[in-house]
Amino acid sequence: MNALSAWAEAYVTSSSLAYKLQPPAPPEPGAPEPRPSKLPSPGRPPELTVTARSEKTPSAGALRAEGARARLLHTFWHHELQAAELFCWALVAFPDTPEAFRRGLLKIFHDEVRHLGLYTDYLRDAGHPAGSFPVRDWFWQRVPAAREPSAFVATLGLGFEGANLDHAARFGERLRAAGDEAGASLQDTIRREEVAHVAFALKWFRAFTGEGTGGALFDRWAQALPEPLSPWVLRARPMNRDDRRRAGLDEVFLDRLEASGATRA
Repeated sequence: MNALSAWAEAYVTSSSLAYKLQPPAPPEPGAPEPRPSKLPSPGRPPELTVTARSEKTPSAGALRAEGARARLLHTFWHHELQAAELFCWALVAFPDTPEAFRRGLLKIFHDEVRHLGLYTDYLRDAGHPAGSFPVRDWFWQRVPAAREPSAFVATLGLGFEGANLDHAARFGERLRAAGDEAGASLQDTIRREEVAHVAFALKWFRAFTGEGTGGALFDRWAQALPEPLSPWVLRARPMNRDDRRRAGLDEVFLDRLEASGATRA
C-alpha cells in the first residue's frame, strides 16, 4: 500500500473524533498502484451513537424550536463526516485511477472536513456538541457497493451531493424563516461549494463511461447506481435546477430527474 492509501485508510478507520476533525496533511498522490482494498466500514468515535434508523426530518414549523434545528444540523454534520470518509475510501478502493482524479478526491475531502468544522462550531455554539444526537451511517450502507470509480462518482457525487443541492436550498429557506440566520448561512455556504463537487463527479463520470449528455447520460447514471438506489431517491422537491445546471447538467437530464418516480407504485 502506498503512502496516500495508508493515510486514507487511517482516516477511515480512526475512532478518534479529534482525528476525524483535524486529520494530518496527506502525502502526494504519487504513482498509482493496482492494489485496491474495499474498506467495509469506518471507525466510529465513542462520542457517537450509531442507530439503524433515522428520526423523521423536522417539519418547517418544528424548526422554530432550537433543539430541532440542532438535531437537523447534527444530521448534516454526520453527512459531511461520512462524505469525508468515503472520499478516502475511494482513494483506497481505486488507487490505480488517474492522478488528476485522485487529486480531485483529496481536494473535495478537504472541503468536506472544512464543512464538518463549520457544523461542529455551529453545534457547539448551540449547546449541542457533536455526538449529542444519534447518527445513521446511511451513506456507508450504500456507497461502498460501488464496484467501479464510475459508480462511485455516480452515487456519492451526482447522487448524494447532487441531492444536497436540493436539500441545502430548501433547509436554508426553512432555517431563515425560523430566525436561524447562522444555520441558513451555513446551508448557503455548503450549497454553493458543493456545486463544484457535483461538477467534478459529472466530469469524471463522463470520462470513465464515455457518455455525454441528455437522456443517454441520465440512463447510464441510473444504471450505475448500486441497488436499491434509484434517481427518485436522489432528488428533493423542489429540485434545485439552478445549481444542478451550474454543475453542468443539461435540461434533458434535469427533466428526466425531476420526473423520476412519478409513476412508481
